[in-house]
Amino acid sequence: MISREIEADILRLFHGEGWKVGTIARQLAVHHTTVQRVLAQAGIPRERILSRPCIADPFVPFIVETLEKYPTLRATRLYDMVRERGYPGRPDHFRAVVSRYRPKPSPEAYLRLRTLPGEQAQVDWGHFGKVEVGRARRQLMGFVVVLSYSRQIFLRFFYGAKMACFLRGHVGAFESFAGVPRVLLYDNLRSAVLERVGDAIRFHPTLLDLAAHYRYEPRPVAVARGNEKGRVERAIRFIRDRLFAAREFRDLGDLNAQAEHWAATTAAERPCPEDRERTVAEVYAEEQARLRELPADPYPAEDHVEAHVGRTPYVRFDLNDYSVPHTLVRRTLSVHATLETVRVLDADLVVATHPRSWDKGEQVENPAHIQDLIEWKQAARKHRGIDRLHHATTHGQALMRLLAERGHNLGSATRQLLVLLDRFGAEPLDSAILEAIQGNSPDSASVRQILDQRHTALGKPPPIAVTVPDDPRLNQIAVRPHSLASYDSLTDGGNEAHQDGTSPTKASDAAAASPTKKDEDHG
Repeated sequence: MISREIEADILRLFHGEGWKVGTIARQLAVHHTTVQRVLAQAGIPRERILSRPCIADPFVPFIVETLEKYPTLRATRLYDMVRERGYPGRPDHFRAVVSRYRPKPSPEAYLRLRTLPGEQAQVDWGHFGKVEVGRARRQLMGFVVVLSYSRQIFLRFFYGAKMACFLRGHVGAFESFAGVPRVLLYDNLRSAVLERVGDAIRFHPTLLDLAAHYRYEPRPVAVARGNEKGRVERAIRFIRDRLFAAREFRDLGDLNAQAEHWAATTAAERPCPEDRERTVAEVYAEEQARLRELPADPYPAEDHVEAHVGRTPYVRFDLNDYSVPHTLVRRTLSVHATLETVRVLDADLVVATHPRSWDKGEQVENPAHIQDLIEWKQAARKHRGIDRLHHATTHGQALMRLLAERGHNLGSATRQLLVLLDRFGAEPLDSAILEAIQGNSPDSASVRQILDQRHTALGKPPPIAVTVPDDPRLNQIAVRPHSLASYDSLTDGGNEAHQDGTSPTKASDAAAASPTKKDEDHG
């Protein structure tokens, strides 16, 4: 802003002294556009103000003609066009020239929209950045519904803006309002509008199903007509400034609890824009009676996906793995999830229920599922061992039956008998089992004692089990046979002569009799 004295000096110097705009600006220490503005406000024609020659003057007719045909043509494209026709100037100066001659659109007037109580609500998403949940980084979205008459706000935060969250927001809003407006206005959200060509609109079928359940009319706003849903946009700005700014919260549940309290207090106690004498809460009490009644059952708003179980008993859902019974591997199951719970269904049967995790890469397990798998694995190993004994011996099954009748641990007995099978072979083991049964001592210790006694009576050392690692590289090792003649000296009394003709005894005596060089030095 400049003073009235400077404005008077500008007009006096321009009219009385005939100074140009640049001279006036330089002498009065103001910007030349300030001088131009003062002269234009005084009604002086633009041509007279800008009387100084300009390098764009020869191209002005072309610029004006082109802008009349294409009023929104960008200055950069127009600059390329005049450069092809010989314009020597720079683009920054040319932009000022274009703005001077571009047709100014006439301002559009808007009607102030008014609604009846319970007639309309406006719906939109607000983006509130990203939050860290463990190892996951998730979008924090706010679902906002504003009753157009009273300006009552419903707010709920979600991790993301999927269709399930969109549906949960509607169900929560209708339950909070204890009723349903007759019309809901939507922006061109992907959850609401799948396709739009002019006035032809194809709604999302799930949204139509929701609207049919609650008996309201979904209505999208016109393209580029943000004023038609200005109530919800102002509400989102109000939420950013008065609720979310500098807000601290532990998790999503804590944030939603704070948002619900804020909507019932701070947001509801502000003056109603339609009636500044009353608060939003007072007007909302009047509007609530005009809302349509809720249906008997809420609309089902769960996440629903099909998940395949691989070789391990887990289903993958939303970046995490959830355990299922091991009997369901290699199956396709159905996952139904709320904000708090994940349920896994096989057809109509619920086979697993878990708390929902918003982390990333987490294994959410039911301890019973893991324990059942461990027990099944152990039982499988035990049955494989029993089957091997039955195939290798004739009397092994009878021994196991007697052990079961006497309350012995079949798993431990099976393992011990398999060790004896590997050490002594099938026929000796079967014979020892028969002898133990006939001797009325049917247990693995008796069988082992019988086998050891037989080996001792035959003068054989007890067999030693050699465990060879299951490594295929061992099959490629070449072992060079070693001559055993050098070990004969260990059993013939040690009387063989050395290669130099001396016996081992004489050689040792000679070594003991001859002093070493070290002894001579000390002597």
